[in-house]
Amino acid sequence: MAELVIGVDGLARCAWGSSNDDYIAYHDTEWGRPVRHDDRLFEKITLEAFQSGLSWLTILRKRENFRAAFAGFSIEKVARFGESDVDRLLADPGIVRNRAKIEATLANARAAQALPEGLSSLLWSFAPSPRGRRWAALELIPATTPESSAMAKELKRRGFRFVGPTTAYALMQAMGMVDDHVDGCHVQPSIGQ
Repeated sequence: MAELVIGVDGLARCAWGSSNDDYIAYHDTEWGRPVRHDDRLFEKITLEAFQSGLSWLTILRKRENFRAAFAGFSIEKVARFGESDVDRLLADPGIVRNRAKIEATLANARAAQALPEGLSSLLWSFAPSPRGRRWAALELIPATTPESSAMAKELKRRGFRFVGPTTAYALMQAMGMVDDHVDGCHVQPSIGQ
């Protein structure tokens, strides 16, 4: 697989981010861009957990449905969800209807709400030192790192679910904590900004 693909717009993109309009928009405007707002980070944790075992494209295409179903990913609101909300969510064809992931989302909201330092502060405390350069090949990008393993361990200790080291690393990529666009990609690094 080629590492970069030149789009019809003439821009070089990571190969994974060029296959359709949904991926192009996500790749170009969101993935790898720093996020520090607690509710937006809660959304990313939730969507990464729901993606486990599924295509990311499935989750991207259902994202607006997830936002509606989970009160815009307001930590405060989702933390108050109860069993009737679980039943409502299990009946919602617009999202992935998985009881364990739905219940984990509610537990994660409660865990995030209980963080004295806030979710952003906790997550960003695991930021690795910036690499000097981008990866030359997609196959070089790790699935886990010592930092993602430490983040997953701490999140679990704090009551979060569905946050193993691989999910934690995907979160680090999505929230812009690491720059895993490959060398030559048109998206400019913005790590930590």
